[in-house]
Amino acid sequence: MLEEERKYDVGVDFTLPSLKSTLPKGATVVPLPAKTLRATYYDTDTVRLARAGISIRYRSGEPGKDPWTVKLPTGGAAEAREEITRPGTARTMPTDLVALLTAYHRGAALAPAVTLRTLRRAYELRAKDGDLLAEVSDDTVSVLDGRTVVSQFREVEVERGSAGDKLLDKVEAALLAAGAKRGAFLPKHARAMGARAAAAPDLAPPHAARPGKNGPTAGEVVTTALRKHIGRIFEADPYMRLRTPMPDGDTPVHQMRVGCRRLRSDLRTFQALLDQSWANHLRAGASWLAEVLGAARDAEVLRARLQRTASADPVAPLDPAAVARFDAELAARHEDALQALENVLASDRYATLLDVLVEAAREPHLSAAAKEPATAALTRMVAKPWRQLSTSGRDRVGAGDLDQLGADDDWHSVRIRAKRARYAVESVAKLAGGEAAALAEALTEVQELLGEHQDAAIAADTWLAIARSDVDDHALAVTAGRLIERERASVRRARDRFPTAWTALEGSGHTGWLRS
Repeated sequence: MLEEERKYDVGVDFTLPSLKSTLPKGATVVPLPAKTLRATYYDTDTVRLARAGISIRYRSGEPGKDPWTVKLPTGGAAEAREEITRPGTARTMPTDLVALLTAYHRGAALAPAVTLRTLRRAYELRAKDGDLLAEVSDDTVSVLDGRTVVSQFREVEVERGSAGDKLLDKVEAALLAAGAKRGAFLPKHARAMGARAAAAPDLAPPHAARPGKNGPTAGEVVTTALRKHIGRIFEADPYMRLRTPMPDGDTPVHQMRVGCRRLRSDLRTFQALLDQSWANHLRAGASWLAEVLGAARDAEVLRARLQRTASADPVAPLDPAAVARFDAELAARHEDALQALENVLASDRYATLLDVLVEAAREPHLSAAAKEPATAALTRMVAKPWRQLSTSGRDRVGAGDLDQLGADDDWHSVRIRAKRARYAVESVAKLAGGEAAALAEALTEVQELLGEHQDAAIAADTWLAIARSDVDDHALAVTAGRLIERERASVRRARDRFPTAWTALEGSGHTGWLRS
């Protein structure tokens, strides 16, 4: 469940203003009975969770609600957090919630870190039809050491229901006019912990490189890129364990695999800036994890593609029972792959990789060349994957030389190089300026066209293999044939469109900076 709330600091003598005037016609303010909540937050001895913006707590005082709660940042606004609840007793943390946070506690023991007692006076803002627009909570928070109150603060929270920003802004204006102050969003437990929770997280975030006299160094830009990719892997981990979509709607399997692939690609592209032994070790770990993710991602893509391909021509529908047979086979593959992934996420090898990734983000092992000004050094390195994409070699076909009647593998090979070139360009786009950003966009279009070609080719092979697994099912065979026909038509369309897309890319003028 996605929770979004705004917080406001208020003094002990603050008087909550009437909010009736902020509401639309017919809406009402409904006061709720005051209640006392007691929450114990758990963390490692170095408060790894709090420093990462994550919490796990046991809270009493709310009958009918699950007492155990994990809150995860969503990668968007600080005020928005993903909330996962579980039943249980105060004595035992739910094991699945502990496992859910593995990437952040990384095996360190969780113990009570801070206990809060909150006197809550809450008010529901309800529309004329009874719909909950928002809930306003006036909280007096006591930080406890046993039964002793060691400190106290008061804050007002406005939690979004169905309200839009306009209403929340009106409520905010009324609170500010009454003396409330809105500062940086800070959860109660982090505020109570103070400086310990405010320290830097274990996983270094991808801060943009700060320009020096001659601009950022190559090492600063590459460090930012590596941290971004590693962060993507960590953000996907809890959602992978939950088997739920990411807050942006994408699947965690896809997001984690993209993080692995981009990390591996940048380690290869910018290898001259890195200690080779260190980079090779890190790339091997990223490659292993990407490969493990492959089966689950392939099943995801194929299941989505099956539905699109089967419904592509409503005038000539396919046998629904046969389509269901194909989907059932893919669903079984997907489940097997997810089970294998769960085993990997629980393995010692994965735990070791998490530690390696944290250390890599904290302090990448850079070479002496990383001290060079970024613009010249990185441009030279990005030019290499571009050349490998655009020109033919002894063992490869250049993008401009693809044969309309050539093997699918040749087209797939160019797709891989297009993705590598795109990743490299995107890593330096902000530094290199408009032409680099435009080239990245154009490469994305070319790569997606080649991706459609590859997905269609793989799908056609898959439908054939499934049909061959039961040669006595004639409806399955006929449906496979019709699916394959549609997939190969998609392959031909991609091949027909590719020369125009590639010619436009080469003639766009966006590659001049790579030769400077």
